Parts: sequence; C-alpha cells; structure tokens
Amino acid sequence: MNSSTHTMEKRILYFDCFSGISGDMTIGALLDLGIDQDLFLAELNKIHLDEFEIEIKRGLKKGISGTDFTVHLTHQEHSHEEHTHEHEDDHNHHEHTHEHHHDHSHEHEHTHEHHHTEKPHDHAHTRNLSDIYKIIDSSDLSEYVKIASKKIFLIVAEAEAKIHAKTIDEVHFHEVGAVDSIVDIIGAAICVEMLQIDEIQCSEINLGSGFVHCEHGVFPVPAPATLEILKGVPVYSKNAKKELTTPTGAAILKALCSEFGSLPEFVIEKIGYGLGKRDMETPNVLRVIVGKKKSPSTLTMLETNIDNMNPEIYSYLFPKLLDNKALDVFVTPILMKKNRPANILSVLCNEETVEQLEEILFTETSTLGIRKYKVEREELERKFDKVNTKYGIVTIKYAFRNGKFLKFTPEYEECRLIAEKTNIPLIQIINEIRAEIENTKN
Repeated sequence: MNSSTHTMEKRILYFDCFSGISGDMTIGALLDLGIDQDLFLAELNKIHLDEFEIEIKRGLKKGISGTDFTVHLTHQEHSHEEHTHEHEDDHNHHEHTHEHHHDHSHEHEHTHEHHHTEKPHDHAHTRNLSDIYKIIDSSDLSEYVKIASKKIFLIVAEAEAKIHAKTIDEVHFHEVGAVDSIVDIIGAAICVEMLQIDEIQCSEINLGSGFVHCEHGVFPVPAPATLEILKGVPVYSKNAKKELTTPTGAAILKALCSEFGSLPEFVIEKIGYGLGKRDMETPNVLRVIVGKKKSPSTLTMLETNIDNMNPEIYSYLFPKLLDNKALDVFVTPILMKKNRPANILSVLCNEETVEQLEEILFTETSTLGIRKYKVEREELERKFDKVNTKYGIVTIKYAFRNGKFLKFTPEYEECRLIAEKTNIPLIQIINEIRAEIENTKN
C-alpha cells in the first residue's frame, strides 16, 4: 500500500537516576545513545578554553556496559588529585570524582583524546557568573547551547547565593567554576541539541547518604547547593553511603527537565548508560532512555459572536478563511443578552496563521473583538491509497489507532466529480465504492 501518514510524534529523553547523577555521567549516558563522538568533540572545541583533554571509553560497572566520560586537566595548578578524596562514609565535595584507579574492568573499545592549547586562562576555582557567561558568549557554540548552558549556571548561582546570603553577582563558583565542570555543563547542552529531543523528563532522584566535604565544611548528603537546586523535585536516599547526585547533575536536570516522575508511556527507541566513578553494591550508572510518543497537536481556536451581519456573507467568508489555511470554520446559533439571536463564528487554525485569519475576521465581518485559546486535537493515523473501482481510480482514506485499522472512506471531492460526470447520485457512488472495497477486503 502506497501511503502517507499524518501523525504527531514527540521524542522524549528520560533520565533514570536510580544511582544519582553527575555532569560526567550525564555526558557519558548521552554519548552512549549513539551520538557521533567526533562531531561532539568538534562542538566542544568551540568553547575556546585552555588546556584540557577529553577521554571517552567503554567500560563496565557491575556488569553493565556503558560510556565513561572524563575531563583531564593538564595544568599542574589543578591536578586531579583534588578529585580523588573518598572515604567510607564521606568524600571531598567536588563536582567530579575523577579517580584514576578503578576496581572495575574497562573494555577499551575506543578512546578519544582531545587537546586544547589555546589562549592562556586562569584555572582558579573562583570564577563568578559573569566570568562563566563571558566564556560562553565568546565561544562559537550554537544559540541553543549558549542559552541552555547559561540557564544551568544561573540555577547554580541562585542556589549558592541563597545559601551564602549573597547576590548572584557576588557568588564565586568553586567546583562548578572549574574547567571540568564547565565542560560537563556545556557538553550536556551540546548532546541534548545533537539528539534533537522534543521533551526531557526525569525519574525521582537518588541523592545517596553519608557526609560530604564542601568548601565551607562537612555536611550531610545532599550538599547544601544540591538540596537548594532540587527544591520541588522528588528525591530519595537509598543504597549508598556516598554522595550520588552533585550540584552539576542536579542543575542540568532542573534546567532541562519539564517533568519528574515515573517512566512515561512511549515506544522505547534507544537506551544509554553513563558510568559513574563510584564503586558500590549497585551499579553506579546513569541510565537514559529515548522514546517516541504520539502527542495531540496543539491548535488555536478563534471565536467571535456576531449578531448584526447579513448571513449571506458567510457563503463568501467560509471559502476565504479556508483558502487562508483555516483548518475548520463553523457557526453555532446562540442567544445573546436581551434574547438577541446570534452566531458564534469559530475558526480552527495553526498558530502561524492566527494573524492573517484575524485580519480577515476584522475586515470581512462586523465583529469588534475576537477570543482565542489553545486546543488539543487527537487524530487517528491516516493512510491514503489509490484504488481501482468500477468508477475508475479513487483515493481511499484509511484510519488507524495504535496501528489497528478502524475505518475507511472514499475521498469526497473525487466522488463528487464522478457524480457530476455520470449523473449518478453522489450517495450511491460512495456506497458502491465502499461495498466494492469491503468485498475486496473479505
């Protein structure tokens, strides 16, 4: 069957944070969905930061295969030894726990290294929001990546400002201002753009437990910034005496996710795993799932009450509205105040045609005002097929729901032309074509 299909599908990215989330886990998981790593690194190179290396490799966590993403800093003043403090029940709080010694095995299927040796830059962990914005604005990144990255950093700045009783301009980032965290946040935005996602959702978030060494002292998990960022988000603590969710990971979710809760109803398309740096009883991985969901189309309804117009104008008005891409036009009889008979004129349309249709209503009718509101339209899947009938080739429209055939109908305009040519009643032609197709199906 040669056919075209009219369906609305939404690509949803779902974060399953049963083992928390960090910046490097996020990028590892998104890359694991099949993103072209060379294209990703090329985009990352547009940041124009100084010396760092990117390592991307396959690995295992408790038998789960996934992608391990690591930022290695090459300046001596910022050695990764800062990021290796880990204790039985607490650890030093930096955004990255980039340990260079892993108890688990790695399948070194491929490794990408990326070197930046561009303009010199201060690696101090004391950048403020303005410094971060300057780095982003001076880059060659896309507008989406710039906007998304700034949004993530703003969320962190607002949290830090609240905690330390400062303004967002006074807050100096420590961990999140480091090169590796900047790469993680911007890299996450790059990955989302490359995946061409329509909506991002997330599970409840496992925070972990125990204690964490922050810049200003020892705190119970979650760290103050993480807790502040995740206000209004469903969280829990389970299975580990470790910090599982970092401020960077929390901010990425808060900035990009539209909904938090259970797995949505969709058709699973891809699954990715980003490996964390923790060794625990449960796999320290971030699972991400991409699925497709049929969604209702969102349309605009224009309405106006008309009680003082010659009804003959409707015969001129309807075709003009439809010729200007109105999806449907109809009138509904009503009684207005003082029992005046009138009509509600309704025009269904897409958002992009609202202005031109409003112009027609204001110039071609007696109305002085128009109401408009959003409506959702659920549509059956439609397929069209050319069928040879006793009256010649006729287009048949088939309707399906969730892949199940429901009904069919011959195209009206083609049947009308046949009726005019043959002088056979239109209803007879439609019924005979329907019967012919039914017999063919049986």
